[in-house]
Amino acid sequence: MRRATKIVATIGPVSSDLDTLTRMIAAGVDVVRLNFSHGKAQDHIERARLVREAAQACGREVAIMADLQGPKIRVGKFEHGKIMLEKGAKFILDANCELGNQDCVGLDYKELPRDLKAHDVLLLNDGLIVLVVDKVAGSAIHTTVKIGGELSNNKGINRQGGGLSAPALTAKDMEDIKTAMSIQADYVAVSFPKNDSDMIMARQLANIAGEPYKHKPMMIAKIERAEAIPALQEILDASDGIMVARGDLAVEVGNAAVPALQKRMIKMARASNKLAITATQMMESMIVNAIPTRAEVSDVANAVLDGTDAVMTSAETAAGRYPVETVEAMAAICLEAEKSEQSTLDADFLNKTFTRIDQSIAYGALFTAHHLRVKAIVALTESGSTALWMSRYRIDIPILAMTHILGTQRKASLFRNVQTFEMPHSLDSEIVMKAAQDLLLAKGLVQKGDMIVVTWGEPMGQVGGTNALKIMRVGENG
Repeated sequence: MRRATKIVATIGPVSSDLDTLTRMIAAGVDVVRLNFSHGKAQDHIERARLVREAAQACGREVAIMADLQGPKIRVGKFEHGKIMLEKGAKFILDANCELGNQDCVGLDYKELPRDLKAHDVLLLNDGLIVLVVDKVAGSAIHTTVKIGGELSNNKGINRQGGGLSAPALTAKDMEDIKTAMSIQADYVAVSFPKNDSDMIMARQLANIAGEPYKHKPMMIAKIERAEAIPALQEILDASDGIMVARGDLAVEVGNAAVPALQKRMIKMARASNKLAITATQMMESMIVNAIPTRAEVSDVANAVLDGTDAVMTSAETAAGRYPVETVEAMAAICLEAEKSEQSTLDADFLNKTFTRIDQSIAYGALFTAHHLRVKAIVALTESGSTALWMSRYRIDIPILAMTHILGTQRKASLFRNVQTFEMPHSLDSEIVMKAAQDLLLAKGLVQKGDMIVVTWGEPMGQVGGTNALKIMRVGENG
């Protein structure tokens, strides 16, 4: 059965061999995430090579996403690796402290004291430890422990409510963008953007780094700062999609606020014709268990029903015991959840005006396919935009994106309800349509006599030139 929701899987130590990668892709991975917070440039280059090899072995293309580390603010190192903080104890975060002890610890972001004032609340180690700021004196932040616990080397720091000034792109990120372009990563995910300027800068850097390879990636904004929420529309406008990064976001805005924000963000992304990925702890228990919890099943299914393009794994497939089983379980949950979806195309298009011819053709194809109950919608595409627009609406008919451009085929792997196929290049639309029908028949996706809707551009070969729609029966002449 066809699955509409895509799966993004993070790879790491347990999933960086060819056999495991091949089995994960066969199980349903559509996008492989390389986490640049871990590993060296050469590690990512080698993993990207393995991903391409594994995808080829499976007979399909998958996208590669390079996820930048960003300005994760962390404590420094401790003399003995870790300490235990007790409730009510005094503790100092000092930018000038070299090696931490029971009384103080250093900071990797030296400007942090400037961002804070008395009564601010700091959340360490993903919110497990809570400190209240008493005062700031020069480089030292004096705090009282509100919730204690074990604090070890390099744990993260967040300010409740956000507001830290660390730039979204670090020097490391800029080097990592160059590495990502050398492997022609299809997507670049930017961590902790605050506004559209962060995404515009990241895109410019990626496009410049991609010039020698004639490659431009799609840009994903990871929404994980409190201040990104009011700026969400401008961030969407400057991006190709967003990731609902629920970990750091929950630390800053509170766990209880995240579910409603998730729904709002996905809805806004779809309305803006942008992609949405839902991430963090979706199948967390499968790091050590062979089956997910009921709550995790509900979480994944809920994201599907929200309309997310993709659900994502992190440590489950990067460092867990059951990477392949995690993908299999996630795919099964998505399939089951999609059975309860209902198309609302008539209501969606009510009072809607279109500003572009290609966009109008895309939506016209959806409406026609829905009411004629055709077997498939075929988008002959250069850039993938027509298929992307179609994928913003729920429809129980497969959208088949056919292109001669490999990069387009890979990028479209993330689009909800879109399957991608490679087509031979021709400027003759009749030749291309005949080849498309032959491919569909060979793949068993249609039978002779089935009705399909086809979109393309005349003359062919122009990006953004989709201006034609045809309803046809497979095997007919002309």
